[in-house]
Amino acid sequence: MAKYEMLYLLNNDLSDEAKTAEIEKYENIVKSMGGNVVSTDKWGTKKLAYPIKFKSEAYYVLMTFEANGEVIKELDRVAGISSDMLRRMVTKIN
Repeated sequence: MAKYEMLYLLNNDLSDEAKTAEIEKYENIVKSMGGNVVSTDKWGTKKLAYPIKFKSEAYYVLMTFEANGEVIKELDRVAGISSDMLRRMVTKIN
């Protein structure tokens, strides 16, 4: 299994409970497909460099995990259809 980081930006208008539910959703995808979540760092609300979907602030989360390539495809698929996800980026750590 390779080690990855997923940095994603959630809609800041969500309630705290909804943000927690979104974070748990992505952690559970990794765990259910045989991966291991190393850490989840909640960076909090930050101003965006440019508006995304007419929003000027977003809630930043960095998740570090170990998984295979199929997990990456599933995370990207689920994040792509989520209306609360503004941006996401998955990178492999050497």
